[in-house]
Amino acid sequence: MRLEFWRALLKQFLQPFLPKSMRADGVVIPVVRLSGTIMPAGNALRQTMSLASTAGMLEKAFAFKKAPAVAIAINSPGGSPVQSRLIFRRIRDLAEEKNKKVYVFVEDLAASGGYMIAVAGDEIIADPSSIVGSIGVVSASFGFQEMIKKIGVERRLYTAGRNKALLDPFSPEKKEDVARLKTLQLDMHETFIDLVKARRGGKLADNDDLFSGLFWSGKQGLELGLVDQLGDMRSFLKARYGDKTRMRLVSAPRGLFGRRLNLFGAGPGRGGDSEKIAGALASGVVEALEERALWGRFGL
Repeated sequence: MRLEFWRALLKQFLQPFLPKSMRADGVVIPVVRLSGTIMPAGNALRQTMSLASTAGMLEKAFAFKKAPAVAIAINSPGGSPVQSRLIFRRIRDLAEEKNKKVYVFVEDLAASGGYMIAVAGDEIIADPSSIVGSIGVVSASFGFQEMIKKIGVERRLYTAGRNKALLDPFSPEKKEDVARLKTLQLDMHETFIDLVKARRGGKLADNDDLFSGLFWSGKQGLELGLVDQLGDMRSFLKARYGDKTRMRLVSAPRGLFGRRLNLFGAGPGRGGDSEKIAGALASGVVEALEERALWGRFGL
């Protein structure tokens, strides 16, 4: 008993001199920010989301032993359905493994794949003017066959397998190709719907448009059961865990540009640095157009 008394006394004496991270006065909630379009492999020059780019932050956040919960801020128009579900699954696996609550905070936008990630939260808190929903699947392309005729370009396409050039943008569209794509989309849409129903359950309103691909404001989303509450992260967490609650941002590793492209530092294979830069820039232009189109769908 005497030993415990002196330990407690020493801890109380040292408390004011310890870093904030080591003090016991108030709950610390780790915060992960997930922003950008969701793509299988992001260009090193641009910010995108995938399981590879978010896994480290998530693992680190859920490793806070004394934290009762993890806060996730999301701002995404969606993207890859596979990567969206992988991120969702990783969040839920970690939450169950570490026995922590997950609170998701919607900022400007959590639509399509962004909303799929959001439903990993035990509670979803959205800004009243944010955009949520868009529970659907979309594919987009262009048809260039008439354009190449005008400029005198002949399309030459050689395949092994009659369906290998399905929906080729430089060839006339075929009804059977579109039908095949629609079948795939319906399968993915069904997976999305099942996931939302499993997570949101009886909270969802009985509305025929809920899974039609439409999107709503955060305020409307609350009425439809897509979110649980309106508000912001700081206010919500302090109301839930007390005024002394502190938020600790968990950041991605810095120096991403140099590490991914291997542009700086010693190492073999550095002779192709200019090609890497050119390739990354070219890829970045295409990705920027795709991303702009995704955000533009929601007027952002």
